[in-house]
Amino acid sequence: MNENLFETIEKSCGVLQLPFSAKEFAQLAEEHVLSAEAAQAVALIFEHMKQKKIANTILALLRFSRLPLKNPKTFQNFDFSVLRGKNVEQIRNLQTLAAIHAHKNIAFIGPAGTGKTHLAKAFGYECCQQGLRTYFIKMSELRDMFTTARRTGKTASVLNSLVRPSCLIIDEVGHCEFDKENTRLFFDLVDRRYNKEGNFNIVFTSNKNPSEWRGNFNEDDALLCALDRIFDTATVITIKGNSFRGANCETFSVQSTRVNAPTSTANSTR
Repeated sequence: MNENLFETIEKSCGVLQLPFSAKEFAQLAEEHVLSAEAAQAVALIFEHMKQKKIANTILALLRFSRLPLKNPKTFQNFDFSVLRGKNVEQIRNLQTLAAIHAHKNIAFIGPAGTGKTHLAKAFGYECCQQGLRTYFIKMSELRDMFTTARRTGKTASVLNSLVRPSCLIIDEVGHCEFDKENTRLFFDLVDRRYNKEGNFNIVFTSNKNPSEWRGNFNEDDALLCALDRIFDTATVITIKGNSFRGANCETFSVQSTRVNAPTSTANSTR
């Protein structure tokens, strides 16, 4: 029997969190005089259970992430042919997830419909595939979440829930206004993630350059401190061009000609 077979079973048991080593299985195989075929069958069962657990874990991560499940946005279904420039390959390489392991934030900046949100979601989707917890939220939803937390006295638990994911995606920065208290909570969120240990980053999308973000926040000191931490280690990807949307939009023109109805005269005979 191949020694690699025992190692494969041990690795499968590791994923399944079963305390069963290669040495234990080897001893068991000798005690019961297992044939190579029988040992291979055992390995096949453990491998199947391992793959099933991985698939279930990925599905749970995707459901938690709030990323689309029915029609997921991935790097594989993004049309890279529409991008031009010497840095296109760097965008392709985002799927290696080097950024999250290097604790490097990502900001996709550009006009509406140029693929920013697709790329951000694709990064999050790949994180889920690699077993990393991800959470997607629009900036307006984040504002409402902060406002509700302040009203209900749950700011601590809300911040904890947003700090916990490895990848936090904040979509459409600059589409809504944050008051002073929400701006301070935004800083607290950024600061806590900045000091977080492990593999993590924040991914932003915006149609405004970061220098223009302060127009949507009402606490300059807190925002400037947040921006300082966000872009301390970050990759800013600026996408220029026209919107991808509308490619399948058909426009038809017709003309309506009004026909005047004949005037009727009512005659009454008495």
